[in-house]
Amino acid sequence: MDTFRENINFNHKSVLLDETIDMLNIKPNGIYVDGTLGGGGHSFEICKRLGDNGRLIGIDQDEAAIIAGNERLKDYKDKVTIVRSNYSDMKQVIKNLGIEKVDGILLDLGVSSYQLDTPERGFSYRENAPLDMRMDTRNDKTAKDIVNGYSEFDLYRIIRDYGEDKFAKNIAKHIVRVREEKQIETTDELTEAIKAAIPMKIRMNTGHPAKKTFQAIRIELNRELEVLSKSLDDMVEMLNEDGRICIITFHSLEDRIVKSCFRKNEDPCTCPPNFPVCVCGNKSKGNVITRKPLIPTEEEIINNKRAKSSKLRVFERHL
Repeated sequence: MDTFRENINFNHKSVLLDETIDMLNIKPNGIYVDGTLGGGGHSFEICKRLGDNGRLIGIDQDEAAIIAGNERLKDYKDKVTIVRSNYSDMKQVIKNLGIEKVDGILLDLGVSSYQLDTPERGFSYRENAPLDMRMDTRNDKTAKDIVNGYSEFDLYRIIRDYGEDKFAKNIAKHIVRVREEKQIETTDELTEAIKAAIPMKIRMNTGHPAKKTFQAIRIELNRELEVLSKSLDDMVEMLNEDGRICIITFHSLEDRIVKSCFRKNEDPCTCPPNFPVCVCGNKSKGNVITRKPLIPTEEEIINNKRAKSSKLRVFERHL
C-alpha cells in the first residue's frame, strides 16, 4: 500500500469547475455530497465555501481517488468524510453517517485523467497494458473477460449501443476471429483487432479507431449507465428544500438519462394530454434549472481537451 501511495500522482483538471460550483448554490452550513470524488478538485472548491458547520461527504470506488482526495482535502479534514463506495450506494452511505437529507449532490461522470494516464489501469488505447478498465479494482471481472468471453452478438450490441460505432458488427466479428487464434490480453492486441475491422480511408479521416469500442467496454464493465439510471431518483429524494443536484456527463447516452430523469421529476404527471385536470396524483419534486446544458468555454477546451464533450445539467428540489 505504501508503494501504491507513493506512485499516485492524481492530476485531474476538474471540468466545468466554476459553472458547477456556482450552480450548487452552496450554503455555508450545508451538507454536500461529491459522488465521484476523483482528485478532489470540485470538493476542494466546495470546502472553501463551507462555514464551521458545513460538511462534505466524498465518495469514490477507486482506491487511488480515496488516497488523492484525502491528501487534497487534508486542510478541511474536520468537515470532510471520505468513503470508498459507488455513488449508487449514496443513500446508505449518508444514512450510515446519521444524515437523512443534504443540500447538494455532484456527479462528474468522466473517467479521470489519472485513470487514463496510468497505463496499467488499461483504460487507454494509447498505451499498451493488460486489459483491465476496472474503476473499482476490488471487482474480479475485467475488460479482458468481456473481450474474450462475450458472444459476437453481445460484443456487437455493446459496441453499437454504448460506443455508438457504425462499424460495431464488423469490430465484433474481428475480435472474435482474433481471439479464436489467441486470447486478447492487452490494449494493443484489442486495438489491432479493431483497426482491422475499419476501412483505412475511414481511419484516416476520423479520430482514433479504438476510442468508441474502449468506451463501450468500459461502460459495460463498470455498469455505468445502469448505475446512473437507477440512482438518480434516490438522489433527488435526498435533497433538502432548494437543494441542487449537478451532473456532468461526457457522452450522449449519459446526458439522455440525466435529461429524462430531471424532466420526469419536474413533471411526473402520467395523465393523458386530453385530461382537463391531473388525476394521477404524481407531484412535481422540483425544477430543471438548466433548460439547455451548460458546456465548457472555448478557453477551457483549449486548456483541457478532455472537457470538449462535457455537459452540465442541474435540478433543484422543492418539497
